[in-house]
Amino acid sequence: MSKKILFIEDDPDIYEILNIIFEEEGYETVGFRTAISPAEIALIHPDLVLLDVRILGSEKSGAEICSALKTKEEWKRIPVILLSAERNLETIGKLSLADGIIQKPFGLSELLKGIKEFL
Repeated sequence: MSKKILFIEDDPDIYEILNIIFEEEGYETVGFRTAISPAEIALIHPDLVLLDVRILGSEKSGAEICSALKTKEEWKRIPVILLSAERNLETIGKLSLADGIIQKPFGLSELLKGIKEFL
């Protein structure tokens, strides 16, 4: 059974790249271009969540969604990786309790290595 990756990325080009790469690697993908709630994420039962920090048109940032997932006992087991070009991504990751971070721009091998580390 393949692992399920849920990702939220508002940039259409990066969204498409993520979808193609993950599917080529044999992962089941569920992608969104706008934020969804932590409860909706939990209902999908992903094996890993990849969140853009800034999600255009969304009330909550990826970091806020990550914090909400990580502070609920029933959801905190889901690994969450933040993906962003933010200069202070390491600090954002620590404050939001993210399991990992991937700095944009990223190489495909770096992305896949980060994903495989948590799957």
